[in-house]
Amino acid sequence: MPMIKTNLQNQTMTVLKTIRSAALVLGGFTISCMLLMAPAQAGSAVTAVATDAQQAMLLSDDAQLAANKKLVFDFWRVVIEAGQLELAPQYLSDEYIQHNPNIADGRTAFVAFFAKFSKHSAAQPHIRSPLVNIVAEGPYVTLVFVQTLPDPAQPGKTYTTTAFDMFRLSQGKIVEHWDSMHKS
Repeated sequence: MPMIKTNLQNQTMTVLKTIRSAALVLGGFTISCMLLMAPAQAGSAVTAVATDAQQAMLLSDDAQLAANKKLVFDFWRVVIEAGQLELAPQYLSDEYIQHNPNIADGRTAFVAFFAKFSKHSAAQPHIRSPLVNIVAEGPYVTLVFVQTLPDPAQPGKTYTTTAFDMFRLSQGKIVEHWDSMHKS
């Protein structure tokens, strides 16, 4: 029996090494591809944090990371959710790089895009979208959200997954953005 366990452990280690090697070559795309090839099986539903818990997400032992989180948090509340596009220069650099396939680079292009549908309102003290987490590392801040989508396998039903918006900051401004949007 110990020999079977050892062979199984060796096979598992070989698979893990192969996955790690592929991950180094292909980056984050590897996990997505593996998930697409795996049998469909439901995971746990994604849940947002309570709005009063959002302030705790802004805390960090590193003052710069805390400041970066706060800047992105405020940008989202004020510019994205409250539609106060006139305040975009306070948060975005003029040379803002946009990796969303539907929006051109530059602060001017960002404002023009959101002006098509944004409604000016008072900013709330919290992010209204269902927020899961705020993560900061170096000059990057990522907002993670619950996303509810129609279930293609079960018409009339929905499922939850996550969506993200990641920002790179420099000199107190957002200079670059990535998200999980598809071309529309």
